Amino acid sequence: MSEQIVIIGAGQAAAQAVTTLKAEGFGGTIVMVGDEAFPPYQRPPLSKAYLLGKLERERLFLKADNFYPEAHCEMLLGVSARAIDRKAKSVLLSDGSRKPYDKLLIATGTRVRQIKVPGADLPGVHYLRSIADVDQLSPAIAPGRKLAVVGGGYIGLEVAAVARKRGLEVSVFEALDRLMARAVSPQLSAFYDAAHRAEGVQFFFKTGVEAFEGNGRVERVRAGGKVYPADLVLVGIGAIPNVELAEDAGLTCDDGIVVDKFCTSISDPAIFAAGDCTRHHGHNGEEIRLECVQNAIDQAKHAAFAMMGKPTPYREVPWFWSDQYDLKLQIAGLSRTGDHLVVRGDPATRKFAVFHLRAGKVACVEAVNAPPEYIVGRKLIADGTPIPAEKLADTSIPMKNIV
Repeated sequence: MSEQIVIIGAGQAAAQAVTTLKAEGFGGTIVMVGDEAFPPYQRPPLSKAYLLGKLERERLFLKADNFYPEAHCEMLLGVSARAIDRKAKSVLLSDGSRKPYDKLLIATGTRVRQIKVPGADLPGVHYLRSIADVDQLSPAIAPGRKLAVVGGGYIGLEVAAVARKRGLEVSVFEALDRLMARAVSPQLSAFYDAAHRAEGVQFFFKTGVEAFEGNGRVERVRAGGKVYPADLVLVGIGAIPNVELAEDAGLTCDDGIVVDKFCTSISDPAIFAAGDCTRHHGHNGEEIRLECVQNAIDQAKHAAFAMMGKPTPYREVPWFWSDQYDLKLQIAGLSRTGDHLVVRGDPATRKFAVFHLRAGKVACVEAVNAPPEYIVGRKLIADGTPIPAEKLADTSIPMKNIV
């Protein structure tokens, strides 16, 4: 009797798992359960090209329509998983049906962190996570309107850039003292601060939002004891891993479903997890939870290998990117407070990189419009090669000769 693999979630990790299972010759059946109306699609373009109207919806989808049937994958869309019965090895769905599994992959991702202030439910207050979110937000982004962005992270800044291109007035409210503070170096924060200000964006730092106000829809933002006019609001204050299903099933969770180096749940050898919802050992051994496409793809591959009886340790270097105006930010590795920072190039040229050295080795690279620095930096991180700081800073030495 052939095996059945059930995948809860229909995002990037789910699509990659099916792809790898098919490539590895899996001969059983696959059931993919997704609570959205769409098959797996790319999320990163949502806040960039798709919101700007430069990318058609069809180009978001990760696979052609015929891929899943050919991979013997049954797609159940608009349906959610309600419970996992580990003893019976079955998943209860929202339509009342049950799907038995021999192996189960949880790829439930994250959901937006909602702001809890008066007026948060007013029409005109938006979040951005799904196609439906963008389809609702996009018509509201019209020239001359006032957009208030709550949160100075990737999503907020990408939407701010799109809005300025569309001719809106944009104000960003950030509770911390700089942009992308949890993710990038102070040098990079300062560069993006200046770049956005040059485009006309206003920033209010150390300013928490206290309320949204308006008669029937949002008209004002109350923040830092003052009131600011707003025709629409975009809230981007982080994401929460969807682990409740796993927790209810008795799986170990700690800001994510805890998995081993093979992406197997440490609580049940028949259950695997991949993507934003997992807590795992990173490439340098530290326990982390990552929200990025790279991690979803690579963990899904490793989970599929493990399900096929070919366990391979996951030790990939994480990478991220962000497009804002004509600036492409590429990051590899993870930064830490206390890293020795080395700037290569002149930020004024809008082409430079910041290398984070830890114990004489590159631990992270932040590259702006600088692909060679990013590519070589990523290799240096993976190899753990010691490198002198002065050599990295010397732009007379081509990056290809740094290694």
